Amino acid sequence: MLLNLFNEMRAAKVPVSVRELLDLHQALQKHVVFADMDAFYYLARAILVKDERHFDKFDRAFAAYFKGLENLDRHIEALIPDDWLRKEFERSLSDEERAQIQSLGGLDKLIEEFKKRLEEQKERHAGGNKWIGTGGTSPFGSGGFNPEGIRVGEAGKRQGKAVKVWDQREYKNLDDQVELGTRNIKLALRRLRKFAREGAAEELDIDGTIDHTARDAGLLNIQMRPERRNTVKLLLLFDIGGSMDAHIKVCEELFSACKTEFKHLEYYYFHNFVYESVWKNNLRRTSERYSTFDLLHKYGDDYKVVFVGDAAMAPYEITQPGGSVEHWNEEAGHVWMQRFMEKFRKIIWINPYPKQAWDYTASTHLVRDLIEDKMYPLTLQGLEEGMRYLSK
Repeated sequence: MLLNLFNEMRAAKVPVSVRELLDLHQALQKHVVFADMDAFYYLARAILVKDERHFDKFDRAFAAYFKGLENLDRHIEALIPDDWLRKEFERSLSDEERAQIQSLGGLDKLIEEFKKRLEEQKERHAGGNKWIGTGGTSPFGSGGFNPEGIRVGEAGKRQGKAVKVWDQREYKNLDDQVELGTRNIKLALRRLRKFAREGAAEELDIDGTIDHTARDAGLLNIQMRPERRNTVKLLLLFDIGGSMDAHIKVCEELFSACKTEFKHLEYYYFHNFVYESVWKNNLRRTSERYSTFDLLHKYGDDYKVVFVGDAAMAPYEITQPGGSVEHWNEEAGHVWMQRFMEKFRKIIWINPYPKQAWDYTASTHLVRDLIEDKMYPLTLQGLEEGMRYLSK
């Protein structure tokens, strides 16, 4: 049975191995879960999926596998005598529930009436006391108040009084194109991290200590080594204000994740496009500015540069002197971007707008041309592609 699940996983491009399939077999043999499809779903996902990016593929594969099980269930049920099923069903009921069923004429009467109304009813029904629907007092439906019924469907608030829950299990696919939370951003940013041992000896070298102690005939010889540190240097420039107000939350999450993941981080703000000056404090942006020329000379070409903005503006803000909407810029914005491209080896632009929306603004095409098409959407997939490019 699990071979079918394994085949569905492989067909859906979920990177699963035989070792993980055997682990799932062992978990089932140990009765970690039993006769519970929800529990089996979470157990299988925990064992077979090692990366959150593949949850969407796993859900699709599991849905296909589960559909196959439903078809198999129908064949099995046809082979089981009806009286066996009724006895097993009755054994699951409490004395109080049996008494409630008897008040309606018994289980046979309840099932017979359910089938009759199901055949007669031609449309969806909500409220009332007869038809199969939601929110009423009928013995059949969802969200109602009849203590002697059968619940059908998921809709409505459950009252917990149905004799048996008849429900369809649905799994919602996860989307790797949604905007990110801080935790997922951190996971994506880690593709860029590089570690090296540098500085004074600060941590115990266990392997070296064992080796030297053995060489000294058992006399303890402690060895120290420099601590491993993240050596990536990152320069972040955020577009702030105007149309970017709609993306403040996700930009804050990106900023927070970057400050956690990178020790060598520098950041500045600009509005719409980069010109002759940038700033660090938005409350003092008119009085405390930093020359972009100084910025280009201060940071070495080993810095990875990330612009974050929607690239949505009037084209003249990029192409013309004086194009800035806030001040008179002596040189056009594209001149400053060319200087960035000449100075730094790796530059990308992260755009919070979905990729399919980029074609609607001419300015986005201009920006993509200036940065040699290294623009990525602020999604899990887009951010990882951007980090992969910067790490090359």
